[in-house]
Amino acid sequence: MAETNFVDYVKIYFKSGNGGPGSAHLRREKFVPKGGPDGGDGGRGGHIILRGNKQLWTLLHLKYRKHIFAGHGEPGGRQRSTGADGEDAILEVPLGTVVKHGDTGEFICEITHDGEEQVIMHGGRGGLGNTHFKSATNQTPRYAQPGEEMEEGWRILELKILADVGLVGLPSAGKSTLLSVVSAAKPKIADYPFTTLTPNLGIVSHRQQQSFVMADIPGIIEGAHQGRGLGLRFLRHIERNAMLLFMVPADSDNHLKEYNMLLHELEQYNPELLDKERVLAISKSDMLDHELMNEISRGLVNIPHIFISSVSGLNIQQLKDTIWQILNR
Repeated sequence: MAETNFVDYVKIYFKSGNGGPGSAHLRREKFVPKGGPDGGDGGRGGHIILRGNKQLWTLLHLKYRKHIFAGHGEPGGRQRSTGADGEDAILEVPLGTVVKHGDTGEFICEITHDGEEQVIMHGGRGGLGNTHFKSATNQTPRYAQPGEEMEEGWRILELKILADVGLVGLPSAGKSTLLSVVSAAKPKIADYPFTTLTPNLGIVSHRQQQSFVMADIPGIIEGAHQGRGLGLRFLRHIERNAMLLFMVPADSDNHLKEYNMLLHELEQYNPELLDKERVLAISKSDMLDHELMNEISRGLVNIPHIFISSVSGLNIQQLKDTIWQILNR
């Protein structure tokens, strides 16, 4: 996924279709001068529909579509013929797309399955033709219902990446390097903070042709839940991960403090994130000897942790085994 091609937020003005008016036609034929009402119903207005597509990874295709309208229903005709329904506007979106009200931010729906469809704006119902209003006291009604009006307004589409494992850590903790080693993903890697500006996904192969999906989330800094750094823009991607792999580099001044800071940011953003399974990986551990590892472990009592090195391959297979066991509990 190229950074310039990853879009996880769009705001679009949608308008469904008006319902078609019913017909007030009266039957008039050569030998039936007073045939009574025969007006048909109007057609339904087009819906705005979102459809899940597992082949999509981004909302890029919707980035420049600021206004999307569905078709209007056709009016009813004579001989009780119903007007055609308006054309639905069907938008394909990646799995993990959340729809919110554009003004209030209220949650509307989410798309999580391939082929799943959700109507986010209903078209107006077609009006009833005059045949529905015929009665014993009104044999020839000369009126019909108008169609219902459409819905319109701004809607926000947000993408929350669906992945089994989410990598959580400060900038330059080694998350992108790990992803590049355990999968075929090729994230941008450099020795300065915030080289990762978009989430990267990689499929990690495991024993016996098994696999799981790992997501490299841009680095979190203190105050991220208030929008500092890349903050709120990417914290939402962590919500959809089955488990979290925290990464703290071996050369950190205080491993426990850094781990607790990351936990605090997640808790402030969404306390439910702390209910997820989590493992701490001490990255860049090729610079440590056994004595230093033991010293660090004494400061991480009761915290599941593992020392790894993406460069030397230290404990990488053991890490994958641990993740697989957690995912399949």
